Amino acid sequence: MSMTHYMQLLAANQPWNLIVFMAIPIVLAETLAISELYLLFTRRREGGVRAINRFAGLGAGLAFLAIIPYLTLTAVIPLTRGDEWRGWIDVVAVAAYLLAGLPLVWVGALELRMVMRERSTLEKLKAHAVAIALFLVLAHVAMVFGMLDPTLGGRAAAGMPLENMQGMRH
Repeated sequence: MSMTHYMQLLAANQPWNLIVFMAIPIVLAETLAISELYLLFTRRREGGVRAINRFAGLGAGLAFLAIIPYLTLTAVIPLTRGDEWRGWIDVVAVAAYLLAGLPLVWVGALELRMVMRERSTLEKLKAHAVAIALFLVLAHVAMVFGMLDPTLGGRAAAGMPLENMQGMRH
């Protein structure tokens, strides 16, 4: 079975790519999502859970602030220039992963008070929650499409061995 570049990235350079591109950002994002639900239901603005929420938001935002340009330069641009995409399923998986990071970059900017400075606390909470929801939807699209065999999209498989993944070794 052929695999998408998304899955190939996670499988290459074990365990480092899995840790850097999946474990760290996703654990931070899931911690952010869970703590966000707690904060929304309790309406607490201070305390330990808020500190965890802030840390997770900053961490996830910073992680994707590094991941998005790195993968764009080392994977997306070379794959596009070389016409090496494995069909539309492959493109959707990678694009959804990279787009999923943008709402978390926004959350990080909210936490650093770089955006929405003049808005009310409630408006900021809503923006936070919407950004997390967008992340969750896009991240799950990336995971589902990333696990598909890209040949299901109608393009012939490209048999690039894992050890030859240019730009995807850390």
